Amino acid sequence: MTKPTGRELNRKWNVGAQHALYSKRGTWYHLLERFPGALFDANGYVLFDSRRAHERCPHLNIGQELNVSGGISNIPDYIKMTASN
Repeated sequence: MTKPTGRELNRKWNVGAQHALYSKRGTWYHLLERFPGALFDANGYVLFDSRRAHERCPHLNIGQELNVSGGISNIPDYIKMTASN
């Protein structure tokens, strides 16, 4: 079985992101470049409406890459998806 991509989950879960990135553990990503943008993990996602919202999120460590200490599931706006989604 292959791992899902952000693009596939964006479509499957009807998120509507212009840029969608996936990380199984939800702790490391490339940088979002288009907005709305979404970060996905194996169980859900966080959608950022704008670059400003993304840059102001205190849970993100934005540098050359994007690190999320503890994973995106610890961000209050995280949407958990069920197996039936």
